[in-house]
Amino acid sequence: MRKATVAAVQFSCTADRGANLAKAEAFVRRAAAAGANIVLLQELFETPYFCQKEKPEFFDLATEAAANPAILRFREVARELGVVLPISFFEKSGPARYNSVAVIDADGEVLGIYRKSHIPDGPGYEEKYYFNPGDLGAKVWKTRYGTIGVGICWDQWFPELARAMVLKGAELLFYPTAIGSEPQDSSIDSMEHWRTVQRGHAGANLVPVIVCNRVGTEKIDDSSITFYGSSFIADGRGALVQSADRGSETILVHSFDLDGLETTRSAWGIFRDRRPDVYGALLSLDGNIRHVGARGGE
Repeated sequence: MRKATVAAVQFSCTADRGANLAKAEAFVRRAAAAGANIVLLQELFETPYFCQKEKPEFFDLATEAAANPAILRFREVARELGVVLPISFFEKSGPARYNSVAVIDADGEVLGIYRKSHIPDGPGYEEKYYFNPGDLGAKVWKTRYGTIGVGICWDQWFPELARAMVLKGAELLFYPTAIGSEPQDSSIDSMEHWRTVQRGHAGANLVPVIVCNRVGTEKIDDSSITFYGSSFIADGRGALVQSADRGSETILVHSFDLDGLETTRSAWGIFRDRRPDVYGALLSLDGNIRHVGARGGE
């Protein structure tokens, strides 16, 4: 039996980058001590969620992957503890900027980078100002403890990306997140919808989904977001097996039998019975099929 023990961490962030990194490392060490061998930290945890406002000075927070303080620090932590760490960071690459994750294997090697594919744009979540759309597509990595796929926050609302990662071999899906209240309308609470969609990815693909979100209230000028936490781990049928509350700094830990999950996926026949030839509409923005040989998708 191949067992993977995963952890999702949620905590609050401040304007002190060094303090955020120290807090994140302390949580990783606690998760490893609890038996976790893949530990997920939240989206853009080095800093407050700066995308609340369009401010040119925040572009200075971006770094090249090779020089990023979180990646450099957690390569050493991963090597010391023997854990896999998907690390979210604000990436600079030439004139482009990306919302990215570097996947660090248990020996400290950076296996590769995923760049957020779906970039939101709305009050309090002004990400199109800062980030180019990811140009690397769906990515998976064979780590010491299993093959993992990673999406970032808004990516988690798109079942197409989850399915693509599983088709590429992902056995576990990880989503670092920063989501909370809507500054323009305090009556909106997306938490249950947010969870339901991602639990659907788990059930539809028969793979566990691991999600972490930040907590606390962050303000920039006249904008304020209270992040609703509620990090969770769902099993391969979408059931919640670990769940955090809306405000506590905490760690969730759960173990999965990866071989057993693979047997279940095969037995259900979901991937055997797929019909890519009838999904042509997914290749367009408006559902109209224009490419040759797509009549089966009409």
